Amino acid sequence: MFALLIGIAVFAPVISPYQPSDQNISATLQPPSFEHWLGTDQLGRDLFTRLIYAARTDLKIMVLAEIIPFCMGVFLGMLAGYYGKWVDTVITLLTDTFIAFPFYLIVIIVAFASGTGEQGIYITFALVGWIVYARVVKGLSASFRKQEWIAAAKTLGIPNIKIILRHLLPNVLPQAVVVLMTDMAVLLVAIVTLGYLGIGIAPPTPDWGTMISDGQPFISTKWWLSAIPGFAVVYTGIALSLVGDGLADIWRRK
Repeated sequence: MFALLIGIAVFAPVISPYQPSDQNISATLQPPSFEHWLGTDQLGRDLFTRLIYAARTDLKIMVLAEIIPFCMGVFLGMLAGYYGKWVDTVITLLTDTFIAFPFYLIVIIVAFASGTGEQGIYITFALVGWIVYARVVKGLSASFRKQEWIAAAKTLGIPNIKIILRHLLPNVLPQAVVVLMTDMAVLLVAIVTLGYLGIGIAPPTPDWGTMISDGQPFISTKWWLSAIPGFAVVYTGIALSLVGDGLADIWRRK
């Protein structure tokens, strides 16, 4: 499912003969047909074209916005779990501080402050996205710290940073990647929500959230304008969840 989605997003220019911003005022709000597979929107733009180009936009942002939080959260979680004491206290205080605020409240405030577009989304999730990884990895690292292979490495005089990167990281990374798949689905919903509220991707760049918002005034007569991009979000979330479950099963057997 996820490979199909990636393939459609990558080869969008080949799949569709239209451009996502091409308007045809004489063919607005057309139902699905052979010419326009999913119909057209209120500006006469081909809905199928905008749907697959929106996949390129949202999936790209979803992946890029996860890089910094993932690396930051895994590293801080390993530090907190391995060293404990004041390091754990400081990092736990940071995570508890951010958790005290509603997630979407922080997202909306930062997005308003930094402006619409991709930059605001990247800044937002760099600030708050690392928390889930830090909490998961901290618990794993704390349990591994008490095992014999960590004690043996310390006895051999291996530096702590080398133990963390070469011995601890490979053992916490599988679970962190499984969490990554689930968190990507959460991040996608947040991106779509920002687009729906008008503080995400700026028009005319296609985005699933913006498409849902644009189709809302016609929901009683042209329901597919909002429903189809909504189904795309659900499909992507299911695909990511299945990838995470599959990876978890593979690593569990190993």
